[in-house]
Amino acid sequence: MARKKEVGVIGLGKFGLSLAQTLKELGHTVVGVDSDPQRIKRAQDMLSHVFTADATDEKALEQLGFKDLSHVVVSTGASMEASILVVLGLQELGVEEIWVKAVSERHEKILTRLGVNMVVFPERFVAQQLAHRLSIPGLLEYIELARGVVVQEVMVDDWDGQTLGDLDLRRKHKVQVLAIRKVGTTEMDFVPQAQDRLQRGDMMLVMGNLDDVSRLIKRI
Repeated sequence: MARKKEVGVIGLGKFGLSLAQTLKELGHTVVGVDSDPQRIKRAQDMLSHVFTADATDEKALEQLGFKDLSHVVVSTGASMEASILVVLGLQELGVEEIWVKAVSERHEKILTRLGVNMVVFPERFVAQQLAHRLSIPGLLEYIELARGVVVQEVMVDDWDGQTLGDLDLRRKHKVQVLAIRKVGTTEMDFVPQAQDRLQRGDMMLVMGNLDDVSRLIKRI
């Protein structure tokens, strides 16, 4: 089980609040901050630690104990200036892990130069996901791990009744099977064995070069 963290989320709009909720569901302690009373009111029903504060004020963050948090995520809406000021304040407090939602490519470049640990650009990420889904028939999920390397879910159809050993995808197609989710179940069986037999409707999680995975999908 992953070690539980104390995470600060600054900005409780749609992205920030959704992130905070998910972190809480995963067992982490979440401290939410926003300057909008309406957002605070909405978040109070979902989070245990919520505060109304101007996060561009370094002293306010210090009083809320942000310097003691393991991670802080900044999601201040469309205000690039506010986001940058919050980041500078967090750095002054000595926060080690700062993750920030970017609102533009320029914003992303500035955050990177400031030394932010992680810059998230949700709109671009979603656009890339949609583009790959449209480009590759049968693609359910696209995750870029490195240049040209992806993890993708593939549904079993023509391979019904064959084993992983029969398919030998690693040698024949340069694609590695990471896990299998049997039809009618919700749990992934990781590190599958060569003798595992597939049936129509099973879902395989595969990893490989994008071109190799794309060629494999076209043969299914």
